[in-house]
Amino acid sequence: QVQLVESGGGLVQPGGSLRLSCAASGFTLDNYAIGWFRQAPGKEREGISCISSRRITYYADSVKGRFTISRDNAKNTAYLQMNSLKPEDTAVYYCAAGSFCSGYRSPTGIKYWGKGTLVTVSS
Repeated sequence: QVQLVESGGGLVQPGGSLRLSCAASGFTLDNYAIGWFRQAPGKEREGISCISSRRITYYADSVKGRFTISRDNAKNTAYLQMNSLKPEDTAVYYCAAGSFCSGYRSPTGIKYWGKGTLVTVSS
């Protein structure tokens, strides 16, 4: 079955850290750009980071310096390390695989989406 599956979400206190994973099955991530998106309650989904197949990375200003995107092609998995989390980071986080990074906002030509993982930042 071809799919992307996010994991690693949960409840964390402000200032804490989480690492999200985006695992691919049924296809190989090697030649895809991977984007991370989030959708906060009552807001539209927004792209926050993208990593190209050559590991060039892009970040939204809102997460730059706090979040790190990476990929491990041997594990067919991409990651989003999130540090110094803030309540405004609370959202459902999604990953997607596409052709190229169009900056941080999104890969172009998205072919696969995950179903999301919830991150809640609260004391």
